[in-house]
Amino acid sequence: MVNQTQPIFILPEGYTRTMGRDAQRSNIMAAKLVAETVRTTLGPKGMDKMIVDSIGDVIITNDGVTILEEMQIEQPAAKMLVEVAKTQEDEVGDGTTTAVVLAGELLKSAERLLDLEVHPTVIARGYRVAAEKAQQILNNISEKITFEDRELLEKIAMTAMTGKKAESAKEKLAQLVVKAVKQVSEENKVNMDYIKIEKRVGGGTEDSELIQGILLDKERVHPGMPTRIKNAKVALIDSAIEMKETETDRRIQITNPDQIEQFIKQEEKMIRDMVDLVIKSGANVVFCQKGIDDNAQYHFAKAGIYAARRIKESDIEKLSRATGAKIITNLADLSASELGFAGLVEEVKIGDDDMTFVRECKDPKAVTLLIKGGTQHVVDEVERAVKDALGDIIAAITVGKIVAGAGSTEIELSRQLRSYAESLSGREQLGVLAFADSMEIIPRTRN
Repeated sequence: MVNQTQPIFILPEGYTRTMGRDAQRSNIMAAKLVAETVRTTLGPKGMDKMIVDSIGDVIITNDGVTILEEMQIEQPAAKMLVEVAKTQEDEVGDGTTTAVVLAGELLKSAERLLDLEVHPTVIARGYRVAAEKAQQILNNISEKITFEDRELLEKIAMTAMTGKKAESAKEKLAQLVVKAVKQVSEENKVNMDYIKIEKRVGGGTEDSELIQGILLDKERVHPGMPTRIKNAKVALIDSAIEMKETETDRRIQITNPDQIEQFIKQEEKMIRDMVDLVIKSGANVVFCQKGIDDNAQYHFAKAGIYAARRIKESDIEKLSRATGAKIITNLADLSASELGFAGLVEEVKIGDDDMTFVRECKDPKAVTLLIKGGTQHVVDEVERAVKDALGDIIAAITVGKIVAGAGSTEIELSRQLRSYAESLSGREQLGVLAFADSMEIIPRTRN
């Protein structure tokens, strides 16, 4: 006689262990609740959610990924849906709510099949078959699109912004977005990193603008410098215009006061030599990634040169693409051929901040969208709407194809998938039909 003993599991306090059908139901329920949370934000009639985080900050938005990131979700299956939203955000920049709602509905449809004793692997195989067929259908019903279809691209951008705080100025914002994407594109390839978005409270959303250049959250380093430079010759320097500290400790012995004065003069001469190298190149605007010595600031101001320091590496790269300037590490290599051009560089006060505008660049491959709004909440939401629109335009141009909106594509997918399911003989047919049913959740959503 075999002694069969039940295995004993020791779990930490507050933990439970679920298996089989109970685990399936628990995971599907959690995922459905997450999907239901964001479903009411979908579409032009979608409502905003007010989220109060752990430190009391309030966020009001209908952006799916923003809502999910702020929710403190611990359940593993629900976390996977959050990952779906994040991946969609990273790859496209929009459609996060749709992706989560579809995933939740696919699980809901799978649950019905599980109740009919259909094995999970059969359902998964049916879903894979349906997804592959759906891709074929989408390619067949899609239309080609290029930058020449400007009006159509603007409609895509406006669709992305509908239902958000940007809606009041969506026509103008759509024009700015399309223009920005076209400006930075190279052989129909667009890197969204080269479209800088700056937001400032003050004015209306309709006052937002596209700057043919870069807007820097920096001011000139010396009050004696000019606030406005026309036909700017721009130098980008990736090294400090100041005395560097030695890599190892050094001690200088001074035996009389004259040596102190000589030491100071030598230091000043080295700084002045650095400034002279910049002046000799013909530059009248300097953007330095590191520090600029006080003495150098004075000499720059005396020479009528506009200088800003501590510029972020990402902004230096954007300035290079916008002005055509080369990034210089060694000042001895700086010459007129390494300089960039901007029609206008000026310091402008926006709200409480002094900012540097680098405008009117020649065919810039990096630009700035300056977003304005009456309150911080409005500005934040407009920024999210503009990012959604940018993602949609870039995706459309990259793929080169678009499909109709308003739920019509999902209805057509569902219809053709049902017809396709009839041609299948195995139980995968059930998975394909469930997939087809799930597609209808988008047009069926009412808020």
